[in-house]
Amino acid sequence: MWSVWLSVISLLIVIATNWLYRWRNPKCNGKLPPGSMGLPLFGETLSFLVPNKSIDMPPFIKKRMKHLAGRPVVISSDPEFNHYVFQQEGKLVERWYMDSFAKILHQDATRINAQTNIHKYLRNLILGHFGPEVLKDKMLPKLEDAIDQRLQGWSKLSSLEVKKSTSAMIFDFTAKQLFSYEPEKAKENIAEYFTNFLQGLIKRNPEIRKGDFLDQILADMKTETFFTDNFIIYMMFGLLLASFETISSTLTLAIKLINDHPKVVQALTEEHEAILKNRDVNSGLTWKEYKSMTFTHNVRYTIPKGWALMVVPAALQLNPKTYEDPLAFNPWRWQDISANVTAKNFIPFGAGMTSCAGADFSKVLMAVFLHVMFTKYRWTTIKGGEVIRSPTLGFGDGFYIQVSAKHG
Repeated sequence: MWSVWLSVISLLIVIATNWLYRWRNPKCNGKLPPGSMGLPLFGETLSFLVPNKSIDMPPFIKKRMKHLAGRPVVISSDPEFNHYVFQQEGKLVERWYMDSFAKILHQDATRINAQTNIHKYLRNLILGHFGPEVLKDKMLPKLEDAIDQRLQGWSKLSSLEVKKSTSAMIFDFTAKQLFSYEPEKAKENIAEYFTNFLQGLIKRNPEIRKGDFLDQILADMKTETFFTDNFIIYMMFGLLLASFETISSTLTLAIKLINDHPKVVQALTEEHEAILKNRDVNSGLTWKEYKSMTFTHNVRYTIPKGWALMVVPAALQLNPKTYEDPLAFNPWRWQDISANVTAKNFIPFGAGMTSCAGADFSKVLMAVFLHVMFTKYRWTTIKGGEVIRSPTLGFGDGFYIQVSAKHG
């Protein structure tokens, strides 16, 4: 009996050892990039998510080839290779979404990754409602008014948490543009409320058109076969998340860094007050004024077919070989860097077909916020502001400030 059990255990050890060896040494017809496959099934995902109290990219990204998201992932920080990858979308590489994302949309992962027409359609739709022409002709004054009203409300508070407050401001404005959302009528359970709200909107009277983003989608449902009610609902949530989460984190970090550097505060104050002096008394911020805001603005490896590529913009933008002392907050650095250098080494909004369709909206919103903040209000820090990367940007126990209106 013992000999049988011993044989079974020995067989299991051989099988496990062979499986582990194959896991750590995947087949490849060439030379794999340097790195480790990590633990079976989990890879190195857990190490990737360890928080780091710095605005620098996590140490993990600096030195490893990774296995993330349940499949082999090669992370690239090489500007030339990244530029090449961006130019090869639809040829040698294709956009990929995690299986969990596809399940949220109730779609098969293979199907949603293969639907290149979905990406093209959504990109054109977003540009049509949040692109430069719309921002220039229609949205800029609305954005300035909305930000001013929100700052007026903040000035009546003893203190506020910046990330949370800017998130709510951006959420409300973006939702209004997407589906004519009225924040004053919202309920506390926002996720449940919006699911029901959007389901109701999708079935709203087609004769009642408000000219918003959702109206366009409802009209296109007649011709675009990939649209379902659930797809539209989750897409709306995705667009909202992409706007308020990323922009609010950037704004919070900007306010913290600006506050920590008096010379930057002075330079921004002078720039924005000069804009006011050269403006007609009763006019609002113009597109020309926005564009004038200078202060705001080779070893060969083989990657096996089916592996994922993850381009890390932070690895380019925080490279000390390209940017002197990259972790220092120095807005003046851009005055001495040529466009040729930044073309491949500064891609905060991606590049090529993968570039963010909402890039201009994000830049305009942040620039207008700073313009209104510096011309009509002032703030003082109350507490907090510890920066944490996990790997997304966070602020520990929060960053609290007090906003007050300028007088005279």
